[in-house]
Amino acid sequence: MRDFETYKKRLVARKAELDERLHKIEDQLDDRPNADVEERSVEREDDEMLEGLGNAGKTELKKISFALARIENGTFGICANCGEDISDARLDIVAYATKCRHCM
Repeated sequence: MRDFETYKKRLVARKAELDERLHKIEDQLDDRPNADVEERSVEREDDEMLEGLGNAGKTELKKISFALARIENGTFGICANCGEDISDARLDIVAYATKCRHCM
């Protein structure tokens, strides 16, 4: 029998970490641009990188939310493709995994 509570705690902790990181990214993106033209160019590059990190974080947050919903409805740890159990080893690495290693 799987210890769903352990996975749930890990997912909730990761969700809180990502949420905090995304708020920091939003704050940085909201900063006023520098008056120096050359500095603005560097800031634009930094903003693009931050936006990429933000988008990746938002994607991971969605996956975590879906995993938490699967815990609640009893389908967590079951491959969405073949219906077999996802190994604990895989879930330990990617707790929001939806497919077993054979179907990924």
